[in-house]
Amino acid sequence: MPTTSGFSTLSILAIDHVQLAMPRGEEEKARAFYVGLLEFVETPKPAALIRRGGAWFESGSAKLHLGVEEDFRPARKAHPALLVDNLAAVLTRLEANGIAITRDAPLEGYERVHINDPFGNRIELIQMLSSANLR
Repeated sequence: MPTTSGFSTLSILAIDHVQLAMPRGEEEKARAFYVGLLEFVETPKPAALIRRGGAWFESGSAKLHLGVEEDFRPARKAHPALLVDNLAAVLTRLEANGIAITRDAPLEGYERVHINDPFGNRIELIQMLSSANLR
């Protein structure tokens, strides 16, 4: 794609991470939810960022950062969609831990639900349906 500025074009290769906000001092709640229920692994934050609070998590190629926001308000509409390989098992674990699940209309080829993290941030969980389930 040509540019008018004379600079070369930019290619976005991937999303490196998604960041959600959280209230200060609630890192243990974040760990209990993201590590304990969604089976993320916590990754160390760079030393220069530790004092800011929050926590970073990864699972497969998905990276999710939680950053402290002093005037915290949860993301109720904007959300990450996490592609999972066993939605039924995740839902069983979430329900057993009192997490409310909102089923949504399936998108072609996907089953999907919405949940909220402990801070009220909306998260979509999606699973590809097998071709046998699409018929």
